[in-house]
This record gives sequence, C-alpha cells and structure tokens, in this order.
Amino acid sequence: MAKQEDKNHVFIHHGPIIVGAGPSGLAVAACLHQNGVASLILERSDCIASLWQQRTYDRLKLHLPKHFCQLPFLNFPPHFPKYPSKDQFISYMESYAHLFCIRPRFNQAVNGASFDSSSGFWTVVTQDQLYRSRWLIVATGENAEPVVPEIQGMEKFRGPVLHTSCYKSGSEFHKQTVLVVGCGNSGMEVSLDLCRFNASPHIVVRNSVHVLPREMLGVSTFSIGMVLLKWLPLKLVDKLLIGIAQLSLGSTDKLGLRRPKTGPLELKNATGKSPVLDVGALSLIRTGKIKVVEAVREITENGAKFMDGQEREFDSIILATGYKSNVPSWLKGSDFFTKDGMPKSPFPNGWKGENGLYAVGFTRRGLLGTSSDAVKIARDITDQWRMINKRLRNLEL
Repeated sequence: MAKQEDKNHVFIHHGPIIVGAGPSGLAVAACLHQNGVASLILERSDCIASLWQQRTYDRLKLHLPKHFCQLPFLNFPPHFPKYPSKDQFISYMESYAHLFCIRPRFNQAVNGASFDSSSGFWTVVTQDQLYRSRWLIVATGENAEPVVPEIQGMEKFRGPVLHTSCYKSGSEFHKQTVLVVGCGNSGMEVSLDLCRFNASPHIVVRNSVHVLPREMLGVSTFSIGMVLLKWLPLKLVDKLLIGIAQLSLGSTDKLGLRRPKTGPLELKNATGKSPVLDVGALSLIRTGKIKVVEAVREITENGAKFMDGQEREFDSIILATGYKSNVPSWLKGSDFFTKDGMPKSPFPNGWKGENGLYAVGFTRRGLLGTSSDAVKIARDITDQWRMINKRLRNLEL
C-alpha cells in the first residue's frame, strides 16, 4: 500500500520503510511479509546483500556453522556444507528475497531521514525521491563503510594500497611482499590466501587478539560456547574456551599474538571485536610463511617503519581494518544512536527507539542477533499496523 504524490515527488508508504537490503533488511522485510505488512526497502546499490556481492574476497566462507546464520523462516539447503561459501550465501539471500516477494528499490542512496512530530511521519530523502512513513527501520548495519586508518606517510607509498573491501584474490599479488594491516578474521584469511599464491604476507598486530580454533573435536567453538552459556556464567565459559584453545593451538603469545585480559565472548559482547577463528593461518605463522610485525610507525616510499625500530620494504599494502556504521551521516534529529552509529541501548534492547524508529543488524552478535531483532520489530510494527487498520475500519462504519 503506497501513494505517489508526483507533484512534490513524495512517495507515501503505508507500511514501514527499511533502509538497507542486506541480510538485516531482508530478514525484517520477510518477518513483516509473514504478518501481512508490506514494507519498502531502499538500497543504495544495485543488488541485495551488496557487501557480500561486491566487497568480499573470493575465498570467504561463513565463520560459523550455517544453522547459526539462517534468517527467519528459511533454512539453508541441506546439501550446503557446514560453512557455506560466499557464492552459496549469496544464492541463499537471493532465494530468500524471492520466497518472501522482497523487491527493494535499488540505487536509492539515503541522504537524510528525520521525524516530523506534527504529522507523525518519517521523511526519508534520496538523491531523486522523497519518501514518508510512520515507521523507519535502520538496517544498514555495523559494516556499512570501510574503516581506512590514517597512517603517517601513507600518501608516499609507491605501490598499491587497498582495503579488503576491494581485495578479491591473492592471484593479484603473486610473489609479492605484502603488508597486511589488521589481525582480525579478515587479516588472517587474506594472509592465508596470499600464501596460496606464493606471496609473503607480513601481518600487523597492534593490539592483543584472541585466536580460537574454528572447531574443537569436530564441533564448532561457537556451538560449544553457546551450549556452555546455558549452564555456566560468561567468565567461566571464556576461561574454558581459552583453556581448550591453548591445548589445541598452543601458546599464541610466543607467536606475537598476545591474548587480551578480557575473555573472547565477554570482549565480543562489550566491544563487538570478534575472536579470530583459525582456519589455517596460525600454522603458517609458526612456519614463518606469515610473519607477525609490530604496529606501524610510518609508511615510506618503499615500505614501512615499525614501532620496534625495524624497517621493511613492501610491494603492496592491504588494509584489513574492518567496517563501521554510517547512520550518523544520514539519520537526523535522533539520539537513539551513538556518534559511532550504534544503538545506545545494548543488546537485547537496541532494536526499538521512539516515534516508530527501529534498528536491526546492530547487535554485535552476527546473523543470530539480526534474526532475533527482526522478529521483535515485525511483531511490534504488526501490532500497531493492525490497530491503525482497525480504527480506519471503524471510521468507515
């Protein structure tokens, strides 16, 4: 249900407007569809799940078993492996959109959104259209924009510098010496991928980092953690996971990978920083094929100087420095989000704001958290939707 006002280029939508057609936007649209509520998704790119389709490397797989990454009302196909590939996940997303009749409006970059208290409607402005609705669902998520750090001398470097959002395969770096800035899951996997093409990656470890085996005795580490949390306090579960990891992987401190004092699950909940789930990089660090280096002090024309006084030459630099929310750049007049673009209320209370404002995909708990919030948001809006329609029917009588 929507009404177009051509004269003023205003599109009034009687259901909620969702900003973002990634997994979060699709999940909440599907939940609303199941409840008979028509939503409208505005997507800045030309496809669904654009982060996955346009800004991920070829070897990427889900870090968690597929049953933790399913969206509401649709399981992964049974023939998919335990850890689906990038292409398999994209095909799942496309099937999901088709099943629930989700048809986003593509190439609609939201420049601004604000609430008009006099009318009780949200106004959403794109480059060529103005939309209005009672409800606004922010589904742009935690990973909307690449984080590009300011490193002294970066502009001097003569070789290519790229963020992992532009990295596809190590084939482009055959036999090169590559500086990888960032030691999270992306940094480790990119380093591993570079080794496949006889490149020599040097990974920058600036801070402490938790490295856990992806599986323990054939069971995913995440699954073990989730089961233990049903019975034991968080800090004790963290101690058990670290103990098992040390038995499985040995001491990572000796490799230049110091563990934080805060446990992996507690740190993830507090800061959103995920532990590294090792898929083979650690063994290559042990053999020296992946070299661990200190924080960068300065980039030079031909390489980098490090905090420990060493200087090395590099052919290329890859920034595995993650992503950030872009909500503060376009959502106006709301104090629901922090200056970093995350809901001020932590999970599980960060899904609902005031005046019909909602957020999905900001839980720091991956697709499992996304699904949980999508169900809550759809239920809450559906209740309001039905009440409004009931009033309208009574007025007609």
